[in-house]
Amino acid sequence: MSNRVIFYLSNDVHILDLAGPLQVFYESGEYGIPYQIIYVSDESEKRFSSGLFSQKLTPFYDIILQPGDILFIPGFSIDMNHRFDPVFFEWLHEADKNQITICTVCTGIYALAKAGILDGRECTTHWKYLDALPKYFPALKVQKNRLFVKSGHIFTSAGITTGIDLALFLMEERHGANFAYKLAKELVVYIRRDSADTQESVFVQFRQHINYQVHEVQDWIIHHLHTKITIEDLSEKVNMSPRNLTRLFKSKTGITIGEYIENLRVEKASQLLKQNEKVASVAQQCGFRNTNQLISLLKKHKGQLPKELRNLS
Repeated sequence: MSNRVIFYLSNDVHILDLAGPLQVFYESGEYGIPYQIIYVSDESEKRFSSGLFSQKLTPFYDIILQPGDILFIPGFSIDMNHRFDPVFFEWLHEADKNQITICTVCTGIYALAKAGILDGRECTTHWKYLDALPKYFPALKVQKNRLFVKSGHIFTSAGITTGIDLALFLMEERHGANFAYKLAKELVVYIRRDSADTQESVFVQFRQHINYQVHEVQDWIIHHLHTKITIEDLSEKVNMSPRNLTRLFKSKTGITIGEYIENLRVEKASQLLKQNEKVASVAQQCGFRNTNQLISLLKKHKGQLPKELRNLS
């Protein structure tokens, strides 16, 4: 399989839409699986929306996409009157025909939509553009509140940091869960979110506060889900009484510490099961007392059994 990733830079490309997934592929090389990274465009120089410039870009038509290649189109400042080079559309259609993995971040979806490649396909973009997208492109099956959507060999993501989630998902598909988790840890991503997670995932919803003690507790919990976690142990780590920590945590997050731990364990278990891990191993890694507790909580939170989660992968 080819280890090449090609980034197409449009006018006024958003730097984080590029830098997020780019960093994942860069770190992959640091961990022993290098990727050749190629930057292409329709011009040799492009201006980022932030004012920076990228120079000496390779003409996209000089790159013959090969099986195993990954093509990323990061988001850019939208101008619906922008005219893409017809040759670029031909290049995209050739990539689609040859089943090249094509990924968009945020408004990068507009390039594929204008090319007609997404007609009849499920897709998504940043929440800000979800209502406008089907008005311009009614043939698209736009999915709301999704981090990213996989439709065959085409992936569309919600934008900004979800480009990282998408890139990590691709790494997991290609190189396994353990490798993806190593990269996530290197990038200080608490846990890889997948395409079934909403744009407001459990890991984001309950961290939208500025209390450093609660953040410290949350960080510790996330990295110790496999262990027995007690309120007493957590309170010692932030020099607070169990009663005060319990009240503070609920006031800042909106849920109890027990509910938070349960949600994280179920989410991690779901991901491990999708990676075809054995049920007993998943229960152990997620800190459940036994497989029966795992099965019970999966039914409660997901409405599914371990076997059904595996069938979704």
